[in-house]
Amino acid sequence: MSSGPDAAATGAGGGLVGAHDGEPAASALAAVVAAARGIRAPVVLIDGPSGAGKSTLADALIERWPGRAPTLVRLDDVYRGWTGLERAGSDLARTLLPPTRRGAVGSWRRWDWARDAPGRLEHVRPGRNGLVIEGCGAFTAGARAAEAVRVWVDASDATRRRRALRRDRGAYDPYWELWERQWRRHVRRTSPERWATVRLRAAPDGRIEPGIAAGAVAVHARG
Repeated sequence: MSSGPDAAATGAGGGLVGAHDGEPAASALAAVVAAARGIRAPVVLIDGPSGAGKSTLADALIERWPGRAPTLVRLDDVYRGWTGLERAGSDLARTLLPPTRRGAVGSWRRWDWARDAPGRLEHVRPGRNGLVIEGCGAFTAGARAAEAVRVWVDASDATRRRRALRRDRGAYDPYWELWERQWRRHVRRTSPERWATVRLRAAPDGRIEPGIAAGAVAVHARG
């Protein structure tokens, strides 16, 4: 079984389909690192629609982070199944960021996708290396972190759907419309893109670059 809508979009083992599909350009990574520069224990929130390239960006950011890499929490591991988009961000907003920001241990409950049931409780210790939260609804998870770097990753609907469904080998197909409806409701309710510190987009060849596709947010907000 797939481990969530964004893990589905990165394929088995997080591999890429094609040389550039979903790969972040050096300028995209540099923009995120520059936005976090000078912040002690930075919090980086990577949000945007399914299939836009958030998971691949997060992997590359952790790998190339200057100095000790931040702790990575994926919302794919937090969603309580295919209808869990809204609750995941709200849960982390209560149990993860507030404790770690005041120097205490934060926590989050892993979702066992294979059993379709709650999994083990994970703990995150505060530290100077910071924290990256990635997934649909990440801005909600960090709503109270005023100093957080908010990265919005977008792509055309056609690019997102192609990437997500092709890479997951059919496992995501029955859930695409269900997830998209949740996402559109979430966008209408919270307008997350307006809080972005850094905006990235998928270029025609799939590479993630600085900027945002014109009109993409309006398309995602429909329905």
